[in-house]
Amino acid sequence: MINFELIDVDKMNAQGIAFRNSRNGDLYESNLLFLYGDETAERTLPLGKKEVALVKERREENKDFILSFDRLPYHLYFLSFDSEKPAAEVQESLRRNAMKLLKQFEADRVNEIAVCGAGTLPEEVAALLEGLSLADYSFDRYKSKDPYHLQRVAVDSTYFKAEEMEAMQRLWNRIYWCREWVNLPVQDLNAPAFADELASIAADLEGVTCTVMDKRQIESLRMGGLLAVNRGSVDEPRFVVLEYNGAKGSEKGVKRTNEAESPICLVGKGIMYDTGGLNIKPGDYMQEMKSDMAGAATMASVVFAAADNKLPVHVVALLPLTDSRPGFNAYAADDILTMYDGTTVEVVNTDAEGRLILADAIAYAVKNYNPRVIIDAATLTGAAVRAISTFGIAVMEQNGRRELEMLKLVGEQVYERLVEFPMWKEYDELIKSDYADLRNSGNTPQAGTITAGKFLAHFAKDVPYVHLDIAGVAYFTKAQHCWRPGASGYGVRLLYGYLQMQ
Repeated sequence: MINFELIDVDKMNAQGIAFRNSRNGDLYESNLLFLYGDETAERTLPLGKKEVALVKERREENKDFILSFDRLPYHLYFLSFDSEKPAAEVQESLRRNAMKLLKQFEADRVNEIAVCGAGTLPEEVAALLEGLSLADYSFDRYKSKDPYHLQRVAVDSTYFKAEEMEAMQRLWNRIYWCREWVNLPVQDLNAPAFADELASIAADLEGVTCTVMDKRQIESLRMGGLLAVNRGSVDEPRFVVLEYNGAKGSEKGVKRTNEAESPICLVGKGIMYDTGGLNIKPGDYMQEMKSDMAGAATMASVVFAAADNKLPVHVVALLPLTDSRPGFNAYAADDILTMYDGTTVEVVNTDAEGRLILADAIAYAVKNYNPRVIIDAATLTGAAVRAISTFGIAVMEQNGRRELEMLKLVGEQVYERLVEFPMWKEYDELIKSDYADLRNSGNTPQAGTITAGKFLAHFAKDVPYVHLDIAGVAYFTKAQHCWRPGASGYGVRLLYGYLQMQ
Protein backbone atom coordinates (compact mmCIF):
# COMPACT_ATOMS: atom_id res chain seq x y z
CA MET A 1 0.00 0.00 0.00
CA ILE A 2 1.19 3.53 -0.77
CA ASN A 3 2.37 5.65 2.14
CA PHE A 4 0.69 9.05 1.81
CA GLU A 5 2.02 11.98 3.82
CA LEU A 6 1.61 15.75 3.95
CA ILE A 7 4.37 18.30 3.42
CA ASP A 8 4.29 22.06 3.93
CA VAL A 9 5.53 23.73 0.78
CA ASP A 10 7.25 27.07 1.32
CA LYS A 11 9.34 27.35 -1.82
CA MET A 12 9.66 25.21 -4.92
CA ASN A 13 12.82 25.56 -6.99
CA ALA A 14 12.99 26.11 -10.70
CA GLN A 15 13.63 22.43 -11.31
CA GLY A 16 10.31 21.55 -9.70
CA ILE A 17 11.87 18.92 -7.46
CA ALA A 18 12.80 20.67 -4.21
CA PHE A 19 10.50 21.95 -1.47
CA ARG A 20 11.35 23.94 1.59
CA ASN A 21 9.30 22.70 4.54
CA SER A 22 7.80 25.75 6.24
CA ARG A 23 7.69 23.98 9.61
CA ASN A 24 11.35 23.12 10.05
CA GLY A 25 13.13 24.49 7.00
CA ASP A 26 14.23 21.05 5.80
CA LEU A 27 14.67 20.54 2.09
CA TYR A 28 12.48 17.86 0.54
CA GLU A 29 13.75 16.57 -2.79
CA SER A 30 11.81 14.19 -4.96
CA ASN A 31 10.01 13.63 -8.21
CA LEU A 32 7.16 16.04 -8.77
CA LEU A 33 3.64 15.62 -10.12
CA PHE A 34 2.12 18.99 -10.93
CA LEU A 35 -1.65 19.25 -11.44
CA TYR A 36 -2.78 21.82 -13.97
CA GLY A 37 -6.56 22.25 -13.97
CA ASP A 38 -6.94 25.87 -14.99
CA GLU A 39 -4.88 28.95 -15.77
CA THR A 40 -4.38 29.72 -12.06
CA ALA A 41 -1.58 27.15 -12.18
CA GLU A 42 0.40 29.21 -14.71
CA ARG A 43 1.73 31.48 -11.97
CA THR A 44 3.59 28.63 -10.33
CA LEU A 45 4.59 26.42 -13.24
CA PRO A 46 8.05 25.00 -12.39
CA LEU A 47 9.19 25.30 -16.01
CA GLY A 48 11.35 27.35 -18.32
CA LYS A 49 9.80 29.71 -20.87
CA LYS A 50 9.90 27.22 -23.75
CA GLU A 51 8.40 24.51 -21.60
CA VAL A 52 5.63 26.83 -20.43
CA ALA A 53 4.87 27.64 -24.06
CA LEU A 54 4.72 23.93 -24.87
CA VAL A 55 2.26 23.24 -22.04
CA LYS A 56 0.02 26.15 -23.00
CA GLU A 57 0.05 25.12 -26.65
CA ARG A 58 -0.97 21.58 -25.74
CA ARG A 59 -3.82 22.86 -23.57
CA GLU A 60 -5.18 24.89 -26.47
CA GLU A 61 -5.51 21.65 -28.46
CA ASN A 62 -6.72 19.37 -25.67
CA LYS A 63 -6.71 20.06 -21.95
CA ASP A 64 -6.38 16.40 -20.97
CA PHE A 65 -2.83 15.09 -21.26
CA ILE A 66 0.28 13.98 -19.37
CA LEU A 67 3.78 15.33 -19.98
CA SER A 68 7.07 14.33 -18.37
CA PHE A 69 10.41 16.13 -18.17
CA ASP A 70 13.76 14.79 -16.98
CA ARG A 71 15.21 16.71 -14.04
CA LEU A 72 18.00 14.28 -13.32
CA PRO A 73 18.15 12.55 -10.95
CA TYR A 74 14.42 13.31 -10.67
CA HIS A 75 11.42 13.50 -12.96
CA LEU A 76 8.81 16.20 -13.38
CA TYR A 77 5.31 15.17 -14.49
CA PHE A 78 2.41 17.33 -15.62
CA LEU A 79 -1.16 16.13 -15.42
CA SER A 80 -3.32 18.57 -17.32
CA PHE A 81 -7.10 18.34 -17.02
CA ASP A 82 -10.16 20.44 -17.72
CA SER A 83 -11.51 21.69 -14.38
CA GLU A 84 -14.52 23.31 -16.09
CA LYS A 85 -16.25 19.98 -16.72
CA PRO A 86 -18.84 18.71 -14.19
CA ALA A 87 -17.15 17.98 -10.86
CA ALA A 88 -17.87 14.25 -10.82
CA GLU A 89 -16.54 13.88 -14.37
CA VAL A 90 -13.37 15.82 -13.52
CA GLN A 91 -12.70 13.70 -10.46
CA GLU A 92 -13.25 10.45 -12.31
CA SER A 93 -10.89 11.54 -15.09
CA LEU A 94 -8.23 12.13 -12.43
CA ARG A 95 -8.80 8.67 -10.95
CA ARG A 96 -8.48 7.07 -14.36
CA ASN A 97 -5.35 9.05 -15.22
CA ALA A 98 -3.73 7.55 -12.12
CA MET A 99 -3.26 4.26 -13.96
CA LYS A 100 -1.52 6.04 -16.86
CA LEU A 101 0.72 7.86 -14.40
CA LEU A 102 1.66 4.65 -12.62
CA LYS A 103 2.71 3.06 -15.91
CA GLN A 104 4.92 6.08 -16.57
CA PHE A 105 6.34 5.98 -13.03
CA GLU A 106 7.17 2.31 -13.46
CA ALA A 107 8.92 2.94 -16.78
CA ASP A 108 10.96 5.71 -15.13
CA ARG A 109 11.61 3.60 -11.99
CA VAL A 110 9.98 6.23 -9.81
CA ASN A 111 9.11 4.97 -6.33
CA GLU A 112 8.03 8.24 -4.73
CA ILE A 113 6.38 11.42 -5.91
CA ALA A 114 5.34 14.80 -4.53
CA VAL A 115 1.98 16.26 -5.60
CA CYS A 116 1.08 19.96 -5.88
CA GLY A 117 -0.56 22.42 -8.27
CA ALA A 118 -1.90 25.91 -7.73
CA GLY A 119 -5.65 26.32 -8.21
CA THR A 120 -6.44 22.63 -7.93
CA LEU A 121 -9.35 21.89 -5.57
CA PRO A 122 -8.90 19.56 -2.60
CA GLU A 123 -11.54 17.18 -3.93
CA GLU A 124 -9.66 16.99 -7.23
CA VAL A 125 -6.41 16.14 -5.45
CA ALA A 126 -8.28 13.58 -3.32
CA ALA A 127 -9.64 11.93 -6.47
CA LEU A 128 -6.15 11.62 -7.93
CA LEU A 129 -4.75 10.16 -4.72
CA GLU A 130 -7.68 7.75 -4.53
CA GLY A 131 -6.99 6.74 -8.11
CA LEU A 132 -3.34 6.10 -7.29
CA SER A 133 -4.38 3.94 -4.34
CA LEU A 134 -6.86 1.95 -6.44
CA ALA A 135 -4.60 1.60 -9.47
CA ASP A 136 -1.49 0.64 -7.52
CA TYR A 137 -3.17 -2.42 -6.00
CA SER A 138 -2.45 -5.82 -7.48
CA PHE A 139 -2.82 -9.32 -6.05
CA ASP A 140 0.79 -10.31 -5.43
CA ARG A 141 0.97 -12.74 -2.54
CA TYR A 142 1.48 -15.84 -4.70
CA LYS A 143 4.13 -14.29 -6.98
CA SER A 144 7.77 -15.24 -6.57
CA LYS A 145 8.98 -11.76 -7.55
CA ASP A 146 7.66 -8.50 -6.14
CA PRO A 147 6.07 -6.38 -8.90
CA TYR A 148 6.38 -2.60 -9.09
CA HIS A 149 4.47 -0.47 -6.60
CA LEU A 150 4.57 3.22 -5.84
CA GLN A 151 5.84 3.49 -2.29
CA ARG A 152 5.47 7.09 -1.15
CA VAL A 153 3.34 10.08 -2.12
CA ALA A 154 3.94 13.46 -0.46
CA VAL A 155 1.07 15.91 -0.77
CA ASP A 156 1.01 19.68 -0.38
CA SER A 157 -0.62 20.20 3.02
CA THR A 158 -2.60 23.22 1.81
CA TYR A 159 -5.13 20.71 0.45
CA PHE A 160 -5.87 18.68 3.57
CA LYS A 161 -5.62 18.61 7.31
CA ALA A 162 -3.73 15.67 8.76
CA GLU A 163 -6.91 14.05 10.07
CA GLU A 164 -8.53 14.31 6.62
CA MET A 165 -5.59 12.59 4.96
CA GLU A 166 -5.60 9.87 7.61
CA ALA A 167 -9.35 9.27 7.21
CA MET A 168 -8.97 8.83 3.44
CA GLN A 169 -6.10 6.39 3.93
CA ARG A 170 -8.11 4.33 6.40
CA LEU A 171 -10.92 4.00 3.85
CA TRP A 172 -8.46 3.02 1.10
CA ASN A 173 -6.93 0.47 3.44
CA ARG A 174 -10.32 -1.21 3.86
CA ILE A 175 -10.79 -1.27 0.08
CA TYR A 176 -7.36 -2.88 -0.23
CA TRP A 177 -8.34 -5.68 2.16
CA CYS A 178 -11.72 -6.12 0.53
CA ARG A 179 -9.91 -6.79 -2.73
CA GLU A 180 -7.44 -9.17 -1.05
CA TRP A 181 -10.28 -11.25 0.39
CA VAL A 182 -12.11 -11.46 -2.92
CA ASN A 183 -8.92 -12.40 -4.78
CA LEU A 184 -7.94 -15.16 -2.36
CA PRO A 185 -8.74 -18.68 -3.62
CA VAL A 186 -11.09 -20.80 -1.53
CA GLN A 187 -8.20 -23.12 -0.67
CA ASP A 188 -6.91 -20.34 1.59
CA LEU A 189 -10.13 -18.51 2.50
CA ASN A 190 -13.13 -20.72 3.13
CA ALA A 191 -16.14 -19.81 5.26
CA PRO A 192 -14.65 -20.71 8.68
CA ALA A 193 -11.36 -18.95 7.86
CA PHE A 194 -13.10 -15.79 6.66
CA ALA A 195 -15.33 -15.71 9.74
CA ASP A 196 -12.28 -16.06 11.99
CA GLU A 197 -10.51 -13.22 10.21
CA LEU A 198 -13.52 -10.93 10.53
CA ALA A 199 -13.79 -11.71 14.24
CA SER A 200 -10.09 -10.98 14.74
CA ILE A 201 -10.33 -7.59 13.01
CA ALA A 202 -13.51 -6.67 14.90
CA ALA A 203 -11.83 -7.41 18.22
CA ASP A 204 -9.34 -4.62 17.55
CA LEU A 205 -11.91 -1.99 16.58
CA GLU A 206 -13.66 0.24 19.08
CA GLY A 207 -17.44 0.00 18.96
CA VAL A 208 -17.56 -3.18 16.84
CA THR A 209 -18.96 -6.52 17.97
CA CYS A 210 -18.72 -9.71 15.94
CA THR A 211 -20.94 -12.74 16.40
CA VAL A 212 -19.95 -15.90 14.53
CA MET A 213 -22.55 -18.67 14.32
CA ASP A 214 -21.38 -22.17 13.41
CA LYS A 215 -23.35 -24.92 11.69
CA ARG A 216 -25.06 -26.11 14.85
CA GLN A 217 -26.29 -22.61 15.64
CA ILE A 218 -27.42 -22.10 12.03
CA GLU A 219 -29.37 -25.34 12.28
CA SER A 220 -31.01 -24.13 15.49
CA LEU A 221 -32.10 -20.99 13.61
CA ARG A 222 -33.53 -23.18 10.82
CA MET A 223 -31.88 -21.22 8.05
CA GLY A 224 -33.00 -23.56 5.31
CA GLY A 225 -31.38 -21.65 2.47
CA LEU A 226 -27.89 -21.40 3.95
CA LEU A 227 -27.94 -25.02 5.14
CA ALA A 228 -29.16 -26.34 1.78
CA VAL A 229 -26.44 -24.59 -0.22
CA ASN A 230 -23.81 -25.91 2.21
CA ARG A 231 -24.91 -29.55 1.97
CA GLY A 232 -22.54 -30.34 -0.89
CA SER A 233 -19.46 -28.90 0.83
CA VAL A 234 -16.89 -30.40 3.17
CA ASP A 235 -16.47 -26.96 4.82
CA GLU A 236 -19.04 -25.89 7.40
CA PRO A 237 -21.04 -22.69 6.88
CA ARG A 238 -20.83 -19.63 9.05
CA PHE A 239 -23.24 -16.77 9.72
CA VAL A 240 -21.40 -13.63 10.80
CA VAL A 241 -23.03 -10.54 12.30
CA LEU A 242 -20.87 -7.41 12.57
CA GLU A 243 -22.35 -4.51 14.50
CA TYR A 244 -20.89 -1.03 14.81
CA ASN A 245 -22.78 1.48 16.91
CA GLY A 246 -21.26 4.93 16.64
CA ALA A 247 -24.58 6.77 16.96
CA LYS A 248 -24.51 9.53 19.57
CA GLY A 249 -25.99 8.63 22.92
CA SER A 250 -26.29 4.94 22.09
CA GLU A 251 -24.87 1.98 23.91
CA LYS A 252 -22.82 -0.64 22.14
CA GLY A 253 -24.82 -3.66 21.09
CA VAL A 254 -28.24 -2.35 22.20
CA LYS A 255 -31.09 -3.29 19.85
CA ARG A 256 -33.04 -0.28 18.60
CA THR A 257 -36.75 0.07 19.16
CA ASN A 258 -37.24 3.62 17.92
CA GLU A 259 -37.34 3.76 14.13
CA ALA A 260 -35.10 6.82 13.99
CA GLU A 261 -32.46 4.93 15.98
CA SER A 262 -32.85 1.58 14.20
CA PRO A 263 -29.72 0.33 12.47
CA ILE A 264 -28.92 0.28 8.82
CA CYS A 265 -28.58 -3.41 7.96
CA LEU A 266 -26.11 -4.42 5.26
CA VAL A 267 -26.43 -7.95 3.91
CA GLY A 268 -23.62 -9.43 1.82
CA LYS A 269 -23.58 -12.59 -0.27
CA GLY A 270 -20.75 -14.82 0.94
CA ILE A 271 -20.48 -17.73 -1.48
CA MET A 272 -16.80 -18.46 -0.99
CA TYR A 273 -16.70 -20.47 -4.22
CA ASP A 274 -19.55 -21.26 -6.58
CA THR A 275 -19.50 -24.39 -8.73
CA GLY A 276 -23.21 -24.06 -9.44
CA GLY A 277 -23.94 -27.16 -7.34
CA LEU A 278 -25.62 -30.02 -9.21
CA ASN A 279 -26.51 -27.49 -11.94
CA ILE A 280 -22.77 -27.27 -12.38
CA LYS A 281 -21.31 -24.37 -14.28
CA PRO A 282 -19.48 -24.95 -17.58
CA GLY A 283 -15.75 -24.31 -17.35
CA ASP A 284 -15.75 -20.76 -18.72
CA TYR A 285 -18.33 -19.69 -16.15
CA MET A 286 -16.65 -21.35 -13.17
CA GLN A 287 -13.44 -19.37 -13.62
CA GLU A 288 -13.16 -16.54 -11.08
CA MET A 289 -15.96 -17.92 -8.89
CA LYS A 290 -13.78 -17.23 -5.84
CA SER A 291 -15.20 -13.72 -6.29
CA ASP A 292 -18.74 -14.83 -5.44
CA MET A 293 -18.21 -13.65 -1.84
CA ALA A 294 -17.55 -10.05 -2.92
CA GLY A 295 -20.84 -8.88 -1.39
CA ALA A 296 -19.83 -10.13 2.05
CA ALA A 297 -16.32 -8.69 1.70
CA THR A 298 -17.82 -5.35 0.67
CA MET A 299 -20.24 -5.10 3.59
CA ALA A 300 -17.61 -6.12 6.15
CA SER A 301 -15.22 -3.53 4.73
CA VAL A 302 -17.87 -0.80 4.95
CA VAL A 303 -18.53 -1.56 8.62
CA PHE A 304 -14.82 -1.59 9.42
CA ALA A 305 -14.25 1.69 7.55
CA ALA A 306 -17.13 3.31 9.44
CA ALA A 307 -15.57 2.18 12.73
CA ASP A 308 -12.06 3.26 11.68
CA ASN A 309 -13.28 6.79 11.03
CA LYS A 310 -15.82 6.83 13.87
CA LEU A 311 -18.83 7.67 11.72
CA PRO A 312 -21.85 8.52 13.92
CA VAL A 313 -24.01 5.70 12.57
CA HIS A 314 -25.50 2.42 13.78
CA VAL A 315 -24.86 -0.25 11.17
CA VAL A 316 -25.13 -4.05 11.20
CA ALA A 317 -23.65 -6.34 8.56
CA LEU A 318 -25.16 -9.82 8.19
CA LEU A 319 -22.93 -12.19 6.25
CA PRO A 320 -24.01 -15.76 5.37
CA LEU A 321 -20.89 -17.70 4.34
CA THR A 322 -20.51 -21.03 2.53
CA ASP A 323 -19.20 -22.43 -0.71
CA SER A 324 -21.49 -24.24 -3.16
CA ARG A 325 -20.38 -27.70 -4.31
CA PRO A 326 -22.00 -30.74 -5.95
CA GLY A 327 -20.68 -33.31 -3.44
CA PHE A 328 -22.03 -35.31 -0.50
CA ASN A 329 -25.77 -34.76 -0.01
CA ALA A 330 -25.91 -31.70 -2.26
CA TYR A 331 -29.29 -30.06 -2.58
CA ALA A 332 -31.02 -30.65 -5.89
CA ALA A 333 -33.57 -29.21 -8.24
CA ASP A 334 -37.08 -30.15 -7.05
CA ASP A 335 -36.06 -29.91 -3.39
CA ILE A 336 -38.38 -27.72 -1.32
CA LEU A 337 -36.69 -25.69 1.41
CA THR A 338 -38.14 -24.02 4.49
CA MET A 339 -36.42 -20.70 5.07
CA TYR A 340 -35.67 -18.88 8.32
CA ASP A 341 -38.99 -16.99 8.22
CA GLY A 342 -41.03 -20.06 7.31
CA THR A 343 -41.34 -19.33 3.59
CA THR A 344 -41.13 -22.49 1.47
CA VAL A 345 -39.02 -22.38 -1.69
CA GLU A 346 -38.99 -24.79 -4.61
CA VAL A 347 -35.48 -25.24 -5.98
CA VAL A 348 -35.51 -25.15 -9.77
CA ASN A 349 -31.82 -24.33 -10.25
CA THR A 350 -29.06 -24.99 -7.72
CA ASP A 351 -26.96 -22.27 -9.36
CA ALA A 352 -29.46 -19.71 -8.07
CA GLU A 353 -27.91 -20.24 -4.64
CA GLY A 354 -26.90 -16.73 -3.63
CA ARG A 355 -30.47 -15.56 -3.18
CA LEU A 356 -31.15 -18.50 -0.86
CA ILE A 357 -28.47 -17.57 1.65
CA LEU A 358 -29.27 -13.86 1.34
CA ALA A 359 -32.96 -14.52 1.99
CA ASP A 360 -32.20 -16.13 5.35
CA ALA A 361 -29.97 -13.21 6.34
CA ILE A 362 -32.54 -10.61 5.26
CA ALA A 363 -35.30 -12.37 7.20
CA TYR A 364 -33.00 -12.55 10.25
CA ALA A 365 -32.39 -8.81 10.03
CA VAL A 366 -36.13 -8.08 9.86
CA LYS A 367 -36.91 -10.22 12.90
CA ASN A 368 -33.98 -9.27 15.14
CA TYR A 369 -32.94 -5.69 14.36
CA ASN A 370 -36.00 -3.64 13.40
CA PRO A 371 -33.89 -2.12 10.62
CA ARG A 372 -34.37 1.37 9.28
CA VAL A 373 -33.35 0.00 5.89
CA ILE A 374 -31.86 -3.20 4.51
CA ILE A 375 -29.30 -2.91 1.72
CA ASP A 376 -27.78 -6.02 0.20
CA ALA A 377 -24.85 -6.41 -2.17
CA ALA A 378 -24.33 -9.56 -4.21
CA THR A 379 -22.62 -10.87 -7.31
CA LEU A 380 -26.02 -12.30 -8.10
CA THR A 381 -26.87 -12.56 -11.79
CA GLY A 382 -25.16 -12.80 -15.13
CA ALA A 383 -28.27 -11.06 -16.44
CA ALA A 384 -27.11 -7.84 -14.76
CA VAL A 385 -23.82 -8.00 -16.66
CA ARG A 386 -25.59 -8.65 -19.93
CA ALA A 387 -27.93 -5.71 -19.28
CA ILE A 388 -25.46 -2.98 -18.30
CA SER A 389 -22.01 -4.55 -18.83
CA THR A 390 -19.22 -3.64 -16.40
CA PHE A 391 -20.02 0.05 -16.01
CA GLY A 392 -22.28 0.14 -12.97
CA ILE A 393 -24.51 -1.58 -10.43
CA ALA A 394 -28.00 -2.90 -11.17
CA VAL A 395 -30.26 -1.65 -8.38
CA MET A 396 -33.86 -2.22 -7.25
CA GLU A 397 -35.88 -0.98 -4.29
CA GLN A 398 -38.99 -1.85 -2.34
CA ASN A 399 -40.28 0.84 0.02
CA GLY A 400 -36.79 2.33 -0.13
CA ARG A 401 -37.09 5.24 -2.55
CA ARG A 402 -35.45 7.76 -0.21
CA GLU A 403 -32.47 5.51 0.44
CA LEU A 404 -32.08 4.69 -3.24
CA GLU A 405 -32.05 8.35 -4.22
CA MET A 406 -29.30 8.98 -1.66
CA LEU A 407 -27.30 6.07 -3.03
CA LYS A 408 -27.75 7.35 -6.58
CA LEU A 409 -26.43 10.76 -5.53
CA VAL A 410 -23.35 9.26 -3.89
CA GLY A 411 -22.89 6.91 -6.82
CA GLU A 412 -22.59 9.84 -9.22
CA GLN A 413 -20.11 11.56 -6.90
CA VAL A 414 -17.77 8.59 -6.48
CA TYR A 415 -18.53 7.23 -9.97
CA GLU A 416 -19.89 3.92 -8.73
CA ARG A 417 -23.11 4.50 -10.58
CA LEU A 418 -26.48 2.81 -10.24
CA VAL A 419 -28.89 1.69 -12.96
CA GLU A 420 -32.40 1.21 -11.60
CA PHE A 421 -34.51 -1.77 -12.63
CA PRO A 422 -38.29 -1.90 -12.05
CA MET A 423 -39.97 -3.96 -9.34
CA TRP A 424 -43.46 -4.05 -10.85
CA LYS A 425 -45.95 -6.44 -9.25
CA GLU A 426 -46.26 -8.34 -12.53
CA TYR A 427 -42.80 -9.80 -11.95
CA ASP A 428 -44.13 -11.61 -8.86
CA GLU A 429 -45.88 -14.04 -11.21
CA LEU A 430 -42.50 -15.21 -12.53
CA ILE A 431 -41.36 -16.60 -9.17
CA LYS A 432 -44.60 -18.27 -8.10
CA SER A 433 -44.35 -22.02 -7.56
CA ASP A 434 -46.95 -24.72 -8.08
CA TYR A 435 -45.57 -26.63 -5.09
CA ALA A 436 -44.25 -24.01 -2.64
CA ASP A 437 -44.58 -20.34 -1.78
CA LEU A 438 -41.80 -19.31 -4.20
CA ARG A 439 -39.40 -20.76 -6.71
CA ASN A 440 -35.73 -19.78 -6.53
CA SER A 441 -35.51 -18.83 -10.20
CA GLY A 442 -37.92 -17.27 -12.64
CA ASN A 443 -40.09 -19.37 -14.93
CA THR A 444 -38.73 -17.57 -17.99
CA PRO A 445 -35.20 -16.73 -19.18
CA GLN A 446 -36.11 -13.05 -19.29
CA ALA A 447 -35.75 -10.52 -16.45
CA GLY A 448 -33.31 -12.66 -14.47
CA THR A 449 -31.91 -9.73 -12.49
CA ILE A 450 -35.39 -8.49 -11.58
CA THR A 451 -36.78 -11.87 -10.54
CA ALA A 452 -33.78 -12.34 -8.25
CA GLY A 453 -34.51 -8.96 -6.68
CA LYS A 454 -38.20 -9.77 -6.33
CA PHE A 455 -37.35 -13.05 -4.62
CA LEU A 456 -35.21 -11.25 -2.03
CA ALA A 457 -37.72 -8.43 -1.54
CA HIS A 458 -40.24 -11.00 -0.30
CA PHE A 459 -38.10 -11.60 2.78
CA ALA A 460 -37.67 -7.89 3.55
CA LYS A 461 -41.43 -7.62 4.08
CA ASP A 462 -42.37 -3.95 4.73
CA VAL A 463 -38.86 -2.81 5.69
CA PRO A 464 -37.33 -0.32 3.22
CA TYR A 465 -35.11 -2.47 1.02
CA VAL A 466 -32.47 -1.79 -1.64
CA HIS A 467 -30.84 -4.56 -3.67
CA LEU A 468 -27.43 -4.00 -5.33
CA ASP A 469 -26.40 -6.54 -7.97
CA ILE A 470 -22.63 -6.02 -8.28
CA ALA A 471 -22.00 -8.96 -10.62
CA GLY A 472 -20.55 -6.77 -13.37
CA VAL A 473 -18.21 -4.67 -11.27
CA ALA A 474 -16.91 -6.70 -8.31
CA TYR A 475 -14.25 -8.48 -10.34
CA PHE A 476 -12.66 -7.51 -13.65
CA THR A 477 -11.10 -10.11 -15.94
CA LYS A 478 -9.09 -7.37 -17.66
CA ALA A 479 -7.73 -4.04 -16.40
CA GLN A 480 -10.38 -1.33 -16.47
CA HIS A 481 -10.01 2.38 -15.76
CA CYS A 482 -8.18 2.53 -12.40
CA TRP A 483 -8.37 -1.19 -11.61
CA ARG A 484 -5.95 -3.93 -12.54
CA PRO A 485 -7.36 -7.43 -13.25
CA GLY A 486 -9.10 -9.01 -10.28
CA ALA A 487 -11.23 -7.71 -7.45
CA SER A 488 -12.17 -4.02 -7.57
CA GLY A 489 -13.62 -3.21 -4.13
CA TYR A 490 -16.48 -1.61 -6.05
CA GLY A 491 -19.30 -0.60 -3.71
CA VAL A 492 -17.22 0.21 -0.62
CA ARG A 493 -16.86 3.88 -1.53
CA LEU A 494 -20.54 4.02 -2.50
CA LEU A 495 -21.84 2.64 0.79
CA TYR A 496 -19.29 4.48 2.92
CA GLY A 497 -20.38 7.75 1.27
CA TYR A 498 -24.00 6.82 1.95
CA LEU A 499 -23.21 6.29 5.64
CA GLN A 500 -21.51 9.68 5.74
CA MET A 501 -24.82 11.26 4.69
CA GLN A 502 -26.72 9.82 7.67
